[in-house]
Amino acid sequence: MRSLIIVILVLSAVSAFSQKENRYIRKGNNSFEEQNYKDAEVDYMKALEKNPESAKGQFNLGDALYKQENYEDAAKLYQNLSETAPNDNARADSWYNLGNTLLQSKKYQEAINAYKNSLKLRPDDMDAKYNLEYAKKMLKQQQQQQKNKDKNKDKNKDKKDKQKQDQKDKQDKQKQDQQDKQQKQDQQNQQDKQQNQDQQKQQQNQQKQQQQQSKQISKKDAERMLAALKNNEKKTLEKVKKQKMKGVRAKSIEKDW
Repeated sequence: MRSLIIVILVLSAVSAFSQKENRYIRKGNNSFEEQNYKDAEVDYMKALEKNPESAKGQFNLGDALYKQENYEDAAKLYQNLSETAPNDNARADSWYNLGNTLLQSKKYQEAINAYKNSLKLRPDDMDAKYNLEYAKKMLKQQQQQQKNKDKNKDKNKDKKDKQKQDQKDKQDKQKQDQQDKQQKQDQQNQQDKQQNQDQQKQQQNQQKQQQQQSKQISKKDAERMLAALKNNEKKTLEKVKKQKMKGVRAKSIEKDW
């Protein structure tokens, strides 16, 4: 008898929880239909507080989150239900809604996989087929965009590399020009230095030659002067002699005979 009473009490408690759960779900559905998605979310959360394993509560909460564009949390609920939902139809719906959520997040390959899983459970679902083809199309566009982006990225990289190389070439040229200029300046300085040394050496040689010539001229002049003196002395003596001789001839003694 005790065991029977316990069983009756348990069933009564489950029934009460189930009624409260369903009440919140119905209230949430009304809010959802009125597009009050935040209120619907609150009611579905209350339903799950009464029964955390409620597939209906999780599914409807996922719908409310999806409508609020909270795709990440919605996807988690659908992903869980795709494995835990009580029947194939419910799991197919979960895969289908998961695909929609992934599609909105632009995760096209994952969305394609979700739609395929939904079609495995419900092959005649035309909406799933349509969304599958749409996801494939969007994936193709995404891949093409990524390809173009990578191509433009490569072009920009090549352009930047070229600009960088041009800048390096310009800097190298400026550096080389500066080195050439410095080398020419050093060569010119060396030439000027050598020229100055040559001029100094030439001047020294000229001075030395002048000194030697001066010495030679002085010696010749001395000899010439000595010769002149001797010649003048000789001429003077001859002149004196002539004068004496002339004086003798000019002198006459007149006698008074």
